[in-house]
Amino acid sequence: MADEQTQDTQTPDANSAAGDELATRVQVLEEQLAAAQDQSLRVAADLQNVRRRAEQDVEKAHKFALEKFAGDLLPIIDSLERGLELSNPDDENIRPMREGIELTLKMFQDTLKRYQLEAIDPHGEPFNAVLHQAMAMQESADLEPNSVLKVFQKGYQLNGRLLRPAMVVVSKAPAPVSPSIDEQA
Repeated sequence: MADEQTQDTQTPDANSAAGDELATRVQVLEEQLAAAQDQSLRVAADLQNVRRRAEQDVEKAHKFALEKFAGDLLPIIDSLERGLELSNPDDENIRPMREGIELTLKMFQDTLKRYQLEAIDPHGEPFNAVLHQAMAMQESADLEPNSVLKVFQKGYQLNGRLLRPAMVVVSKAPAPVSPSIDEQA
């Protein structure tokens, strides 16, 4: 009977030790599971970020693929516009050539517009350093100071991205007139 009492007294301690060991092991496994779930969530988030960045890169590539090509076409448009500016619309000898240039320029502009290439022609608008490049300043009583007085060369945007700034002359307030010596006498 003494042997039975020893077994009964050892069993709770053994059960307690085994229970503690199991509890510790369960806790370790739960921590490992939580770490694995956390890592899984991070990997899924990273994958989603990579996918989103790749989609954005593809979208930008489609949107701005024509940027270099369009930039190379701008001097041609400038030349056609300059040719029209310098030719006399009343001269009968060049009227057919002028009409051809006008039609060619219109077709060019329509085509560029279809591909979201838009001209920046800011004559009379307030100067915007983001879209305009000031080439000179000139006094003007007709326009507010810091307004575009003259456009040397139109600027262009492709899908809202600046391709080339407009080159402009910016107005400034006229200098105050000081009385001359004759007027003072």
